[in-house]
Amino acid sequence: MVARLKKTRHMRGHVSMGHGRIGKHRKHPGGRGNAGGLHHHRILFDKFHPGYFGKTGMRTFHMKKNPQWCPIVNLDTLNSLMTAEQLASKDIPVIDVSTHGYFKVLGRGTLTRAVNVKARIFSDKAQERIKKLGGQCILSA
Repeated sequence: MVARLKKTRHMRGHVSMGHGRIGKHRKHPGGRGNAGGLHHHRILFDKFHPGYFGKTGMRTFHMKKNPQWCPIVNLDTLNSLMTAEQLASKDIPVIDVSTHGYFKVLGRGTLTRAVNVKARIFSDKAQERIKKLGGQCILSA
């Protein structure tokens, strides 16, 4: 900033220039940063940052929060994933579950008709039930 715009230029002639006569404007009287959180700044830390100090829980080294992400869908839900055109046609429809956000097909429930299901993973029961009706399990990448 230009010297003529600084606060010190406007404060010329005022003895302590806005920093008080007694306590003198010194560098870091309370310490730098978070210093004194357990001592002289304790009230501030307890008031505005409760729980800042101390340990809770177990230490987990290299914790992978989400090692595998595999949304599932059951056979009874596959009927609702078909479009109106697929339901109306006589051909065996192909349902790509990954376009609906699912990776794995599980075997709960029953299918109403033969369908070709495209997914990354199938459970054994799901494969068995799809093939029993005359459909196919197509693995996609």
